[in-house]
Amino acid sequence: MSIRILVLGGGGREHAIVKALSRSPQSPELFCAPGNPGIAADATCLPDLDPVDPAAVTAKARELEVDLVAIGPEAPLVAGVVDALAEAGIASFGPSGAAARLEGSKAYAKEAMVEAGVPTAGYGVVTDREAALARLEETGCPVVLKADGLAAGKGVLICLDEQEARDAIEVFFTEQRFGETEVVVEEFLEGEELSLLAICDGERAIPLAPAQDYKRIGEGDTGPNTGGMGSYSPVQTVSPDQLEELSAMVHQPIVDLMARRGHPFHGVLYAGLMMTADGPKVLEYNTRFGDPETQAVLPRLESDLVDLFLAASIPGGLVEKEVSFAKDFAITVVLASAGYPASSSKGDVITGLDEAAGSAEVIHAGTAEQDGQIVTAGGRVLNLTGVGPDAATARDRAYDAAEAINFDGKQMRRDIAERAVRRERELDQ
Repeated sequence: MSIRILVLGGGGREHAIVKALSRSPQSPELFCAPGNPGIAADATCLPDLDPVDPAAVTAKARELEVDLVAIGPEAPLVAGVVDALAEAGIASFGPSGAAARLEGSKAYAKEAMVEAGVPTAGYGVVTDREAALARLEETGCPVVLKADGLAAGKGVLICLDEQEARDAIEVFFTEQRFGETEVVVEEFLEGEELSLLAICDGERAIPLAPAQDYKRIGEGDTGPNTGGMGSYSPVQTVSPDQLEELSAMVHQPIVDLMARRGHPFHGVLYAGLMMTADGPKVLEYNTRFGDPETQAVLPRLESDLVDLFLAASIPGGLVEKEVSFAKDFAITVVLASAGYPASSSKGDVITGLDEAAGSAEVIHAGTAEQDGQIVTAGGRVLNLTGVGPDAATARDRAYDAAEAINFDGKQMRRDIAERAVRRERELDQ
């Protein structure tokens, strides 16, 4: 009987995970809740299962007799799905609810970084409008304001001048757009961003290939933050030796801290870094695979993801494991619906999917099936990942696929991985 794995989630990250699991030589039987039309090609979708309901997930995992539940998005982790599965004796890939606070609370994460000695931006936590204004007087601009809780990647406002900062304070405390009563006011850091993920077994963190993503909606990093409009891997400025050093600086101290606190960290620890003139500093932690970094990292993975997931679920299970990646480049371009990120259009018919698949890996992020057609389901709709021996080839393949697909109001950035292609050309000269 083959290994059975239930993946929770229905976005682009989960589609990329399902595809990577399906490439395993162990030929696992895969289920996904709720899944999406793209995921349905590689897994049995369970659209009626609520991934944020711990009791429902546990019951379904028991019914399906799965060997492992792999949690994709953050909400089920914060809701304690892993804890419920553990009580039922079902293995899972992901942190407990207590460990997931590293993502569920920005204030908790900052406090943990300070205690663990992880380099990060200076910050303060405010709970009302007046305190925020007073903090602004102290710090000046530019400054960054972050909703304390989960906000789907949109709860971060970068304020370059005082008026923008005052407007942001109104967004948080007058409009209460993100429903927060706590806001982190953070020092603005300059440099190049880097996404670094590590697989953890409660004791050890093993870094995956570095990636870089693009958070803002507009080209040249303009406009509001989104969940991510594109990504690429590897990052030429990070050597294998530097990768190990960075992970020892930003992942392992947190894994050690959570173990001391009695909340051993299993799963993926994502560190969003700013490579400043003063060295790397952590902007945030996520307690799951990044989106859309996963879409660029996993197609390069040569190791068996099933094996890694099972090992990470066991304390110390990664002790003899290594992770290897192909030398290829992978570049992901995100197609978003009309109005995103402020709003999003749904029900727009998507064409060109088969043509795009000839150039790149087509990942469904926000799609649905309606009257026999694939339509948009809002937000980020599709991810197109081009893979090639160099950045230029991978980028051409991703954009060829992106141009082949059409739907009303399609949005995409046309500058994804320009930096990687430019660096590649400089290295060749």
